[in-house]
Amino acid sequence: MAGSDYKIFSGSSNLPLSEKIAQKLEMSLGAVELKRFSDGEIWAKFGENIRGSDVFIIQSTNPPAENLVELLIMVDAAKRASAKRITAVIPYFGYSRQDRKDQPRVSITAKLVANLITVAGADRVMTMDLHAAQIQGFFDIPFDHLYGSSIFSGMFDKVKNNLVVVSPDVGGIKTARAYAKRLHADLVVIDKRRPKQNLAEIVHIIGNVEDKDILLVDDLIDTAGTFVGAIEALKKHGAKNIYGAITHPLLSGPAIDRINKSQLTKLYVTDTIPLQKKLDMNKVEVVSASGIFAEAIRRTYNNESISSLFDIDKG
Repeated sequence: MAGSDYKIFSGSSNLPLSEKIAQKLEMSLGAVELKRFSDGEIWAKFGENIRGSDVFIIQSTNPPAENLVELLIMVDAAKRASAKRITAVIPYFGYSRQDRKDQPRVSITAKLVANLITVAGADRVMTMDLHAAQIQGFFDIPFDHLYGSSIFSGMFDKVKNNLVVVSPDVGGIKTARAYAKRLHADLVVIDKRRPKQNLAEIVHIIGNVEDKDILLVDDLIDTAGTFVGAIEALKKHGAKNIYGAITHPLLSGPAIDRINKSQLTKLYVTDTIPLQKKLDMNKVEVVSASGIFAEAIRRTYNNESISSLFDIDKG
């Protein structure tokens, strides 16, 4: 790929993933200088000419909020440096959980972030496993939505004869259905109530899980309250081995302790967010999302279709 007129740059939120993506494309990351003033203000400068180039900026926007601000500043700098096209590659799209006005006097942060990215100067956005797929409609620029199911599904072929795919809530049914369709497995849904943020109560399980191996799927795992609560409920209903396939391992607060103490057989996550080191790695395996992002970047530059990369159940 050397000598092409597209360039890849990385913010500071997930440099290891960016390096893997560049390696798969047989490229080097472009030179960019990121500094902080003494008060924390972010400063960015591209260290090479990008005039007329197709520029891809890789930056997850997980907390702290500086990750989002850094992306906006890099996009603005690229725009002012006369890049031909700027694609914001956001492996994990933060602030996506507030995607509607479900209470009075609250913000719709997913729309706010969409506006910020667009106004900063991005021409295209690429991400994986949005918390709510309709967020794509918040953007007035092209949006490529990749799915983790294409990464994880092949890992469960050995157990699929006795496998049931479980969605931890009603909102995750479409994602769970995609896994179930790929694996020719039954689909089970857990009905829960969320009285307040980061607190979920399991109400009941819709479907049969007795003597079944379980694949629990979701887009992200934050405090792991919902996830571990689902494991406990499934075990009480006679489930055997319980596997997890979660794209974005936020793992805040008590999450690590909860997972380490749970009856989980194995948790598979991607590297869209750097994994915390205190996890029991006998229970957790990281699968890189670099391959699918690299291929999506290559096809975007070549103006090729990437529909096969965002494979999701359309039924």
